Amino acid sequence: MADSIYRVTEVIGTSSDSWEEATRHAVETAARTVRDLRVGEVVKLDVTIEDGRVTQYRSRVNISFKYEAE
Repeated sequence: MADSIYRVTEVIGTSSDSWEEATRHAVETAARTVRDLRVGEVVKLDVTIEDGRVTQYRSRVNISFKYEAE
């Protein structure tokens, strides 16, 4: 088996419903343009607050994908 190289990139997903939905949105959107996603790691969760109420959940996700061999 050959050695592999992976790239890690951070994406941020948002949702008005939950952190889980924000995470899913980030990964599924990235998967549309980045092939061979391997691992996602949630590195930070936060919220947007307006008038004392949570209006958006945000999830920062590090995703890794494998570089293709030439």
